[in-house]
Amino acid sequence: MPDIMRSVEGKDEGKRIDSWVSDEIANESRSRIQQLIKDGHIVVNGKAVKTSYRMKTDDQVSVHLPEPEPLDVVPEDIPLDIVYEDSSVIVVNKPRGMVVHPAPGHMSGTLVNALLSHCHDLSGINGVMRPGIVHRIDMETSGLLMVAKTDEAHRSLAAQLKDKTTKRMYLAIVHGSLPHDEGTIDAPIGRADKDRKKMAVTDKNSKHAVTHFKVLERFAKYTYVACRLETGRTHQIRVHMAYIGHPLAGDPKYGPRKTLPIEGQALHAAELGFSHPVTHEFMLFQAPLPGDMKKLLEDLRAGRYM
Repeated sequence: MPDIMRSVEGKDEGKRIDSWVSDEIANESRSRIQQLIKDGHIVVNGKAVKTSYRMKTDDQVSVHLPEPEPLDVVPEDIPLDIVYEDSSVIVVNKPRGMVVHPAPGHMSGTLVNALLSHCHDLSGINGVMRPGIVHRIDMETSGLLMVAKTDEAHRSLAAQLKDKTTKRMYLAIVHGSLPHDEGTIDAPIGRADKDRKKMAVTDKNSKHAVTHFKVLERFAKYTYVACRLETGRTHQIRVHMAYIGHPLAGDPKYGPRKTLPIEGQALHAAELGFSHPVTHEFMLFQAPLPGDMKKLLEDLRAGRYM
């Protein structure tokens, strides 16, 4: 891919280079940008810089995006619940317990392993380990994911996520009874100080995060809610609901130990909408509740878990 050249404007003076490049190139993750800087593929005024470099007015920035490496993730014949597929995108209903892409400790059995067996034309923008992956949901969250088959589709879908024009609605069972029928949680999310594997509401090195919720059904000790994401931060719904005192049932990281019998958090990505990268038609997909969450709701309606 040819180099991208940019000149820094006055309004961006003082920004970190990784943050500035992330704003300029919608389809690249912050972690990949940082690696590109470390590898010397992003230079300022012809010279290599550190990821902490602060931009100056009229700096000339050159970004070289290397061609993606050949995929070496092993395809695996794992059944997929494909909701929609064409030559540009795939929409998959991921089961609870499946990791989205390979990572240390999870090099097989992932959604990517299954996708590579299903088709070979996946976007290479996110590199060897995450072909086609535009966004993620947690291993123990079930539901809808969009996957890009082409780089063109990947750029379009990533831009829509950044511009907040996608529709993402989740269904969840949370602890306690929410005092309001609906509301908005507007609280920044960043790494927790005491446990870097956890996220938290914090003003330190955080990102803007907004979740809208609506109560669907109330029980003695739990509430069934719909959550709509305005932003898409790591663990956003899990962190926001815990922040207001109503953590997700079954959440091993942010919830109490005494909870409902479910493997992982009771969270399901039920609706996903986006504009098709080629036709620009807005498409809305829905995935029914998985069996474990259906059973919990039946038990709660029957008065169990009082």
